[in-house]
Amino acid sequence: MNKKIVAILFASGNESKLNELTIHRTTASLPFAGRYRLIDFTLSSLVNSGVTRIGIITRNNYSSLMDHIRMGRDWDLNRKNSGIAVFPPFVLNTSREVYKGKIEALYTVLDFLKKAPEDYVCVSNCNIAANIDFDAILEEHIARGADCTMLCHKACVNSSKRIIITKDAEDRVTDLCAVEIPSDEERLVSLNIYILKKDLLISRVEQAYSRGYVDFEKDVLFKEVAGGKIFAHEHAGYAAIVDDVKTYYNESMRTLEAGVREELFGTDRKVYTKVKDSVPTIYKDKAKVVNSFIADGCIINGTIENSIIFRKVRIEEGAVVRNSIIMEHGIVMKDAHISYAITDKQVVIGTGRQVSGSETYPIVIVKNKIV
Repeated sequence: MNKKIVAILFASGNESKLNELTIHRTTASLPFAGRYRLIDFTLSSLVNSGVTRIGIITRNNYSSLMDHIRMGRDWDLNRKNSGIAVFPPFVLNTSREVYKGKIEALYTVLDFLKKAPEDYVCVSNCNIAANIDFDAILEEHIARGADCTMLCHKACVNSSKRIIITKDAEDRVTDLCAVEIPSDEERLVSLNIYILKKDLLISRVEQAYSRGYVDFEKDVLFKEVAGGKIFAHEHAGYAAIVDDVKTYYNESMRTLEAGVREELFGTDRKVYTKVKDSVPTIYKDKAKVVNSFIADGCIINGTIENSIIFRKVRIEEGAVVRNSIIMEHGIVMKDAHISYAITDKQVVIGTGRQVSGSETYPIVIVKNKIV
């Protein structure tokens, strides 16, 4: 038996709820934590676990994703016999219709899966920021004789729809339900990452597709619970599901916490991204930085507090940036003040301008805008 994993990743998620942040990009290529994209975390976790055959199913606005991953060299995936395969979002080449759900999307890549020599498959969204050991999870999956292992973590339902898992003392899943009502109660929430036997996944997808089903979770996983062979694996470290503006802002701000940074970046399991060989950041005489992420290639001559600054950003004298996210090539000009804002790439905040949102509703400024 080939106890290895082939991975299928979905590049798109809740683009409609991410609003201005995904006008020009897919969820997978959304910038996160100063110098990364969301897909970097899943790709790095897979590569660190020895997974070298990865298929990425696109849907829309994926040119930035293609530019980011290129041939996969930065993750050591530019290989002759495996590596990264990117699939277009069409159900059939003859129809040119975009897939309606995960089942149709998986059906389009069955040939890729059938030809892969690996016996197991990981199906995952790309809107997850976590550092995961898939090798250990596969060993656990095999030892239990599971049909499916669902990765999950303890969290509160506070925004978009989440799948809530109920399990017994042996981690066997006894119930699944989808909820969208915000709650302060900590629940066991699915990360939408699944490990399955490849032949089983192919069989279930073919059956579901032939019956016109489109929702993988509702039409396949929910129905498999009664069989008693779906298990939950609780991820104990930091994990974030980013599927709307609120969660993007909140989870980005959490990376300013030392404990969260340690869980994401402080282990032997490194997070890789596209290398850009930028120069070091320059801090001028008037620079003041408190509890912030500053990427390389920036010029800082203003005040930055509790903020995340991406590559090649310029903060001019007298400018103040608080509780905000400034993406690549952004400019905050002299005496401008920003708080609780997310500015996309190449946004310019003019001299003396004041831009302010709130902690519960951060303002988003789309790419290339001049304020």
